[in-house]
Amino acid sequence: MKLVAYKYRLYPNKEQATLLAQTFGCVRFAYNSALSFSKEQYELGNKTQYNDWSKNLTLMKKNPDYVWLKDVSSVPLQQALKHLDKGFKAFFTSGFGYPKFKNKHARQSATYMSNAFKWDAEHKRITLAKMKQPLKIRWSRVFTGKPSSLTISKNKAGQYFVSILVKEDTQTLPTVSKTIGVDVGITDLAVCSDGQRFNNPRMTKKYAKKLAKAQRQLAKKKKGSNNFNKQKLIIAKIHEKIASSRKDVTHKMTKALINENQVISVESLRVKNMVKNRKLAKHLHDANFGEILRQLEYKADWYGRKISAVNQWFPSSKMCNVCGALYSGKWTLAIRAWSCSCGAEHDRDHNAAINIHKEGLRIAA
Repeated sequence: MKLVAYKYRLYPNKEQATLLAQTFGCVRFAYNSALSFSKEQYELGNKTQYNDWSKNLTLMKKNPDYVWLKDVSSVPLQQALKHLDKGFKAFFTSGFGYPKFKNKHARQSATYMSNAFKWDAEHKRITLAKMKQPLKIRWSRVFTGKPSSLTISKNKAGQYFVSILVKEDTQTLPTVSKTIGVDVGITDLAVCSDGQRFNNPRMTKKYAKKLAKAQRQLAKKKKGSNNFNKQKLIIAKIHEKIASSRKDVTHKMTKALINENQVISVESLRVKNMVKNRKLAKHLHDANFGEILRQLEYKADWYGRKISAVNQWFPSSKMCNVCGALYSGKWTLAIRAWSCSCGAEHDRDHNAAINIHKEGLRIAA
């Protein structure tokens, strides 16, 4: 049994949209208040945690100035505190990513546990706490499990989504004999050891002119006016189009690799360090390296495949896949093809994929 999330488009009516807006605001307030309270207590020499934030939230609800906190379900507010607690634990474990205050102009979300919504499996209806009517959801996929929690979100483009978490069996794919090495890059999104190449659609570049024109028009609007807000929405929709198109390409590529190969060898890249290069950061984000590796990992776990991670410092590109010799000159990104002293001619990316394949199989064995 695996925990699987199904995401659907949501179309709330005016009454539901109003309640969701209130819920988003209360969730944001609860989260920011707890974070502020935590910082204040830390400066006084006291350490706080989830139980302290929860008690403080209860006291705030009794305050007449914050009586509006009772207008929404209490479950999303408690989940906001749990998300903050999870964020602090991740920060203390990794040392980076200190929790930040939530912004009302950013993506909004609220998480409901099973005790805060009704699920009608027969008619496929979800009714949230404090709501009279079920939500209008576009059921693009079918799930069999019972929802354990769900998250309602609203992006900057004004689109609503519901992400439903269910526990269900994932059917493993039939075992195949094929193995492969994958070298991710910018010129090609991925080059495989068998010669297959996945083209990089460069979504940011594709919509760059349209986005730049919309941003120039925004600069001419009076800040805070209706026309300014309308133009901001247009820009947000362009960004959403870029992100959705990029995500679609990534899902199709990773699904194809998982379906066709039993063992997939990839480099364990540290994308956060790579994007510190200011000249390449935009292209690296557009290539979606981190998401490619994440999707390969969870899909391999779901469908009975294996991911073999090769160390990022392994010299896959400048090592000859025939004799094992390393390139003797100065190695730069401009070198796309090179010749080895043994006489072998190499395409940089394909050679890297072959070396990653060999090293990945050695590690897996």
